[in-house]
Amino acid sequence: MGNRKIKSGTKIFRKYLMVITSVILASVILLCTVYLFLVTRHWNSEQIDTLQHNSNIIAQNAQDVLVRFNPGEQGTQTDITPLSVICNTMRIMSEAIDADIFITDMNGKVVVCKEMIDERFNFSGEHRCMLHDRYRISPDIIEKASVGNFVDTSRLGGTFINNQITSASPIVFNNKPVAIVFATEPITMSWYSYAKRIMEVFLSAALLALVVSFLMVYFLSYRFTRPLKEMSTAIRHYAEGDFSYKVKVRGNDEVAELAQAFNSMAQSLSSQESSRRSFVANVSHELKTPMTSIGGFIDGILDGTISEDKHDYYLRIVSDEVKRLSRLVTGMLNMSKIEAGEMQINVRSFDLSADIFKTLLSFEKKINDKSIEIVGLDTMQSITVNADEDMLMQVIYNLIDNAVKFTPNGGYIFIKDYKDSEKTFVSIRNSGDGIERDELPKVFERFYKIDRSRSFDVKGAGLGLFLCKSIIELHGGEIRVDSKVGEYTEFAFWIPNNI
Repeated sequence: MGNRKIKSGTKIFRKYLMVITSVILASVILLCTVYLFLVTRHWNSEQIDTLQHNSNIIAQNAQDVLVRFNPGEQGTQTDITPLSVICNTMRIMSEAIDADIFITDMNGKVVVCKEMIDERFNFSGEHRCMLHDRYRISPDIIEKASVGNFVDTSRLGGTFINNQITSASPIVFNNKPVAIVFATEPITMSWYSYAKRIMEVFLSAALLALVVSFLMVYFLSYRFTRPLKEMSTAIRHYAEGDFSYKVKVRGNDEVAELAQAFNSMAQSLSSQESSRRSFVANVSHELKTPMTSIGGFIDGILDGTISEDKHDYYLRIVSDEVKRLSRLVTGMLNMSKIEAGEMQINVRSFDLSADIFKTLLSFEKKINDKSIEIVGLDTMQSITVNADEDMLMQVIYNLIDNAVKFTPNGGYIFIKDYKDSEKTFVSIRNSGDGIERDELPKVFERFYKIDRSRSFDVKGAGLGLFLCKSIIELHGGEIRVDSKVGEYTEFAFWIPNNI
């Protein structure tokens, strides 16, 4: 059993820990992906801006040179000197931004590039470059670049083998584009080292954050699942009938409320279990005592142990015991119907005051034997109510029976009933020892019995007042009890005039 408890408890903890850890890892991966995407966009944007800026500068500086440059003829010294300055400028800028810069004519042929001049400003033969001479820019790209700044992140219409970032700016003379400056750079060329540094920094920070997060998740997972483990342990105790186990309440959140509810449930179950056991013991005694008496008296009559002149006396005792059994069974059946919601009220008009008087007459002998004074009958008036007469008679009988039993010799019972525009009220007060204040909230509970010393009839088993409360509530009314120790006890109820 011990190993099973550990396995069951750790399963919830591991599952919770794995779920939270997975969420954190997924969040970090998503954050990394989004971060790299945004950094990539920013990097490309920065590179495009750099390429555009440099291509614009070269285009501005090359305007006066290229409009006079004719690559098909031998240039003069005055032609070569400005052109060599442009070529040298292109070489310096290319090395500074790690890019390739060249100029094409409007047909897409490269006419000027940084490779056409050496460090001594001398041109190669025929002003040609073996690298760029094979480039042919498509007419549609030339057309797009001629109207303004042009940006491309592909292979530039098949010019390059791999994707590159390319910026193009037109060289304008007399409001007419005469050549195009292209500045291009492989996308992965400088981005790889930059991204590598970014990833190293990011992963270092993410690793530290993950370690701290894992420790916090481990601690919080244990803290959150500990009450659930305690509740699981509590349920096993309750299943075995041990309601003494309590779940520790920590904090004031929803889990703490659940723990409090668990403890309240345990207390309620413990109280019901105690009441059930007491009820079983009481009912068993109640059934056994009259049945033993009935069996003994009948056997005595049959075998002649009881003389014939005593038959009537003992048969009356047997009759009373049978009635006690009948009341007990009826009370238990009514309780079962009430709990199942099957008890229905049969509403009709009747005189409530008359029924109270009839019930008092049924206790006349007991009242006279104890010299009890009945107060209030002289002021009672006829009150007609609409209710279930049999049920209300049972309530009145139980309340008067309790009053007679607990009124001392020479005491009094005060009965009062009256009616207003909405409700009908009845109260029955008797002198006597009263009920302790901490007992008052429990008197209407099932199976609860204040005086354990009295005989075990249906009321002694703790059903009478529970049935009274249930019947009054079925009528939409309310019953209460008030008592002062050493002076009196009063039960009062009301029911609505229209049910």
